[in-house]
Amino acid sequence: MFAVSKLARRCGLSRSTLLYYESIGLMKPGLRTAGNYRSYGDKDLRRLEQICNYRNAGLKLEDIRSLLETAGGNAASVLERRLRELNAEIETLRSHQRSILKLLQTSSSWRTKNMKKEKWVEIMKSAGFTEEDMHRWHAAFEQGAPEDHQEFLEFLHIPPEEIKTIRDWSRKGK
Repeated sequence: MFAVSKLARRCGLSRSTLLYYESIGLMKPGLRTAGNYRSYGDKDLRRLEQICNYRNAGLKLEDIRSLLETAGGNAASVLERRLRELNAEIETLRSHQRSILKLLQTSSSWRTKNMKKEKWVEIMKSAGFTEEDMHRWHAAFEQGAPEDHQEFLEFLHIPPEEIKTIRDWSRKGK
């Protein structure tokens, strides 16, 4: 038997995430001990592992619930739909990469010392980037080339404190 925290840790989750899954019906409430603590068994562990596997594949909680509640649920069609969504997202990001490369290659003004953060943000927005797209771009830049990311942010004349903030949330992917 597992207590809430032990089961959550076993699956790499926080206690509050497990309790949230219980509150929305993804997990069944644990049995109660004589001391009124939740207690989960091996069946609960397997269900939570299944939920985690689906979440790691990027499935929405509603889709996971549907798969778990439908006997012989059609996981393949849900996974194929998610794969199509991911492919579309990847193509959008590749399009953004191509736009940035084109901007960088077609104008030497991007390389001047006069480029400021505000101008770069304006360029990104005019190329179709949303705030979320720009956050993902920073996160990918930070992950793939952290030193270059630092240099680029300095190039945009961003103050050191703001650079630190940008790089911190970029590392966290937020």
